Amino acid sequence: MAALAGIKQITGPAGVLEIAIAAPQTQAVKAIALICHPHPLHGGSMQNKVVTTLERAFRELDCICVRFNFRGVGQSGGEYANGIGEGADLAAVLAFVRTELAAQGAELPLWLAGFSFGSYVAASMANALNAARLLSIAPPVQSWDFTAIAAPSMPWTIIQGDADEVVQAQAVYDFAENFKPQPQLVKMSATHFFHGVLPELRAQVLQAFA
Repeated sequence: MAALAGIKQITGPAGVLEIAIAAPQTQAVKAIALICHPHPLHGGSMQNKVVTTLERAFRELDCICVRFNFRGVGQSGGEYANGIGEGADLAAVLAFVRTELAAQGAELPLWLAGFSFGSYVAASMANALNAARLLSIAPPVQSWDFTAIAAPSMPWTIIQGDADEVVQAQAVYDFAENFKPQPQLVKMSATHFFHGVLPELRAQVLQAFA
């Protein structure tokens, strides 16, 4: 599976999609961990430090880790499509990875993760992509209508910083408390981008998925 690792360009629904695949630390692979980045119009990309921190955590959890740039970001073609087109990008990336793994005789569960805007895209696609686990970091529940999407049918973990200057922390707490079925909520002392506490974020992900 190490042969699958590296930076690649694949055909997406709106043009080329740039993806980065990292091999797990062992040969006993548990899952595909697919990570969605923050808002394309606000500097979000697969190079975001929260996204790369998630990649490191999932590699430690023996996952094949996949980051990618939504349409219009980095080397990915197309332009921002209000979350809907980005969901199609996510599906295209997963289809490519599953095809490549099938050629190697591997069929793995999907662990789907997203940060900020990426958490909305991941949550909106989780059921359709048959994800086994869902992780949302700082989900912008006051900006995007998470209640309008179908309730994720898999175990769902939300990690939210209490000093978030972009997402209203209390709105996330209230959402998690009232949503059915109730997701696991992890509260951290952190800003939106988890400045200075990325190792603690990594540790929380390791604990949630252990």
